[in-house]
Amino acid sequence: MSRPVVWKWALTAVIVALAAAVALWPRGGSDSEGTGAPPEPARSVDPALRQASGAAVCPPGSEPPPAAGPLADTVLTCLADGTPATPGRMTGVPMVLNLWAYWCEPCRTELPLFQEYADRAGSAVRVLTVHSDPDETKALSLLAALNQELRAGHRPQLRLPGLQDPDARVRAAANAPNALPITVLIRPDGSIAEYVARPFRDVDDIADAVAGALGVTA
Repeated sequence: MSRPVVWKWALTAVIVALAAAVALWPRGGSDSEGTGAPPEPARSVDPALRQASGAAVCPPGSEPPPAAGPLADTVLTCLADGTPATPGRMTGVPMVLNLWAYWCEPCRTELPLFQEYADRAGSAVRVLTVHSDPDETKALSLLAALNQELRAGHRPQLRLPGLQDPDARVRAAANAPNALPITVLIRPDGSIAEYVARPFRDVDDIADAVAGALGVTA
């Protein structure tokens, strides 16, 4: 074999080896993996879409965090403005977290019921929605579309505070099944009383569940 041919095959072998090494090189994970920090957003969200969703600004958290509660260090994202929000620190009153996703049809039916329940309960209970899927834009788009439908039907529009939970941290903290919708009922000290893994039939059904787990009638 001539010298030019030998060099050609040697160069080819080096290129193949380098390609294999690159293919097997470990990819670095997100800095938020294994921590309470919210993951970096995959893409920016249009502020106009946030406004159209109707989501209210999230309540502030307490400092220092409460002693009880598995959500005390769970940092999520507020749907209203994209700021960090920690549901486990929103303590002091009973809290209802409704876990949903844009692709969940029973969730879509159930969301207006939670708005009606929140209106009925007033300050006695804090109600938040938790979007348990990575696609925040589709969540906001669904909320905006749903508000258009509610407006046309002369029903109360959605204006609950909402959280973006791409990794389903709230569901994991509650030891709830991998299904939606799920409603997590939280005591004033931040501890989880129970979860409800089924859709609610109506507002009275929600009120009965909250009264049974948290002792609040509305």
